[in-house]
Amino acid sequence: MTGQPLLQRLVSLCKVLQLPCETGAYRASPAPNSFVVLTPIADVFDLHASNTPGAQIEHVRLSVFTTGNYLPLRDALTRALRQQDITIEARTYVGYEVETGYHHYAIDCAAWQLSQI
Repeated sequence: MTGQPLLQRLVSLCKVLQLPCETGAYRASPAPNSFVVLTPIADVFDLHASNTPGAQIEHVRLSVFTTGNYLPLRDALTRALRQQDITIEARTYVGYEVETGYHHYAIDCAAWQLSQI
């Protein structure tokens, strides 16, 4: 748990790993050999017996794109996410994109904070 929104934490994490990232779509041209696109999936309020939001849970997908072996990036991101107490919900190899020459690997993650609403 932290006071920072999950997207902000993930941008900081990518900077530490020296991994270019953007939210929604990667627009820089030419694109680097490896980069991450962060996609917000959902913001969920956890309800308690009083039917009032007790915690906000943010879900974000990290789409990892690389022209090389994706395994070192997957492992580095996994370690960094776990060190930041960010929950990893799923890791999926999406596929090789012939048009771009990138391997696409997705990591779905979540983090929560106490609700301020």
